[in-house]
Amino acid sequence: MNPALAQLRPYPFERLRALLAGAQPPARLPHISLSIGEPRHEPPRFVLDALTANLAGFGSYPTTAGVLQLRAAAAAWLIRRFRLPAGSVDPETMLIPVNGTREGLFAFAQAVVDPARAPLVVMPNPFYQIYEGAALLAGAQPHFLGNDRANAYLPDLDDVPPEVWQRCQLLFLCSPGNPTGAVAGIDYLQRALALADRYDFVIASDECYSEIYLDEARPPPGLLQAAIASGHTGFERCVVFHSLSKRSSVPGLRSGFVAGDAGLIKSFLQYRTYHGCALPLPTQFASIAAWNDDQHVVENRRLYREKFATVLPILREVLEVDTPEASFYLWPKVPDDERFARQLFERQHVTVLPGSYIARDTPHGNPGRGRVRISLVATVPECADAAARIRSLME
Repeated sequence: MNPALAQLRPYPFERLRALLAGAQPPARLPHISLSIGEPRHEPPRFVLDALTANLAGFGSYPTTAGVLQLRAAAAAWLIRRFRLPAGSVDPETMLIPVNGTREGLFAFAQAVVDPARAPLVVMPNPFYQIYEGAALLAGAQPHFLGNDRANAYLPDLDDVPPEVWQRCQLLFLCSPGNPTGAVAGIDYLQRALALADRYDFVIASDECYSEIYLDEARPPPGLLQAAIASGHTGFERCVVFHSLSKRSSVPGLRSGFVAGDAGLIKSFLQYRTYHGCALPLPTQFASIAAWNDDQHVVENRRLYREKFATVLPILREVLEVDTPEASFYLWPKVPDDERFARQLFERQHVTVLPGSYIARDTPHGNPGRGRVRISLVATVPECADAAARIRSLME
């Protein structure tokens, strides 16, 4: 077996199951799960209609590059959403579909990292665990950048010695952030690009939460915007990952795309051709319908804003919790994250994720310890009920 498999940590939800084992929550209270970031809003009917209208496509092998209509729809959405120059994203050479951002992010590291050069993959801490697993199985060593309140919950790019950047082959960024909801501005992204230029590494920007934000007038910027502003008209050393899971509430569709530097996309496409992970044709046509429509996303955001407006006043009576700029997570401080999660389940039948499970110990400590991640993915009434139960536990 690949010896790197032994370096993989248990997945956060495996650890959560072990933590909650043997607990007997009150049967009178229905379970409310706020631990997994799985959107549960009703999938758009027109997306499902497009899926079923193209079921005959299951009778054909799909190509790895996907149909041109899908690539064109995704490229047009990128240009429209991030106000990029017309024609700046070539659907023929700068974009390919992936089976959701999770699969794409993992596979990209396997294609990009050269294990013969003692590589580092730099990533935020706390973080989406796929970044670490992807680095380890690609033969690289993860290097963690703290993203706590002191630096606005963004990875501290200044707290990195030159010898780390010299070994860095890939920098994972996540904006809006999981679990903090922090948004990297154009200036921050340009600083990352300047480092990539200086030290010759690739930036993979996970932007799967880019369409879940609280201020309708201030959509989060993206790496491709920063690249254009920096004169990188070919998106050199840049790739972005987007998904329909959060944007369109279709996590089971497993549909997203990667876009950016044409040279990187060409090599990644070659890797994926051997990897064997093409999107089924019905999925592709459902995805075209979703990327071509923006109105359903506005309604999706409205529901999340309603949840934040309902839940935050209740939780602030008993917890220190910030309003995130984006995403659907809360990241409150608690006395002990594991004990809090266990007691909340045992006494109130509500599940949240201990913050230490999605962070790593460093010389500066574990930035997730003493926090929990609350995913506001349930219905508005369920989220309100869960907040009241949290308040009751704390009181």
